[in-house]
Amino acid sequence: MRNKQSKTICVVYYNCGSGCRQGKVEAYLKEKKRKKKRVIPGFGLSLGIVIAMLGLIVVIPLCTLVIFSAQLSFSEFISTVTRPRVLSSYAVSFRTAFVAAVIDAVMGTILAWVLVRYEFPGKEIMNGIIELPFALPTAVAGISLTHLTTTNGWVGSFFDQFGIKIAYTTTGITVALVFIGIPFVVRSVQPVLESLDPQYEEAADILGANSRQTMVSVILPEIFPALIAGFTTSFARGLGEYGSVVFIAGNTPYKTEIAPLMIMSELQEYDYASATSIALVMLVAAFVILFVNAVAQSRASKIVSGIA
Repeated sequence: MRNKQSKTICVVYYNCGSGCRQGKVEAYLKEKKRKKKRVIPGFGLSLGIVIAMLGLIVVIPLCTLVIFSAQLSFSEFISTVTRPRVLSSYAVSFRTAFVAAVIDAVMGTILAWVLVRYEFPGKEIMNGIIELPFALPTAVAGISLTHLTTTNGWVGSFFDQFGIKIAYTTTGITVALVFIGIPFVVRSVQPVLESLDPQYEEAADILGANSRQTMVSVILPEIFPALIAGFTTSFARGLGEYGSVVFIAGNTPYKTEIAPLMIMSELQEYDYASATSIALVMLVAAFVILFVNAVAQSRASKIVSGIA
């Protein structure tokens, strides 16, 4: 291909004569590149499709939150989103989602490590089960977890002997959010561990590093950006989770009532302005979390690669 292009350039020079300029050759190549047909549609068509899909699926639905919230004055909006019951639901959602994300980060990393570094019977089955929360309806997960963790359930009856209640408490909410969020961490960390060169660990071992030093100084910095991504996406997912939580939470006001349930309560009372106002706060929180995720990932990647 390169030889054919070189011959074409020579022909252009020959036809132009000795006074032919380099600019004519460049213009010829640009014109030839412009006329070249591509199997995949061009940039303009692709960009138009992307903008249209984002507008219909993401932008327009999110804009409706702002439109409905604008039906309230600023003072009414502040009064709605700062009611004691609403603030309590925010606190429950953020606290349980954060704790669940931390547990997901730890256990998800361990699970990804086991799946990547060890061979054992049933490994492929376990690897497939990781994605079960993605496919399983959240309501089904909530009902199953509730039956397991009540005082009559297999798990709940065991902990009840020690005076520990799981179902209808914030602990139960955390358990449900761990179930929903752990695949985000596993699927973020697992590809990085698979691509990690074992020579780094061998070099650390030759230099006299023990297992803990190798993990902290060699492996953890490599997986840290992926770990941040898994943690933040698990956290953001937990903030908006409704189906798997509503059954196991008990929905006691000021104790186990989550923000998505408050939104549903307002919708059932046909108070759309209040519901969208509460949802708008959750939307802003999710945007902040994802923005922090992007900044932290970028910074961590630069540190790992030695740029910063």
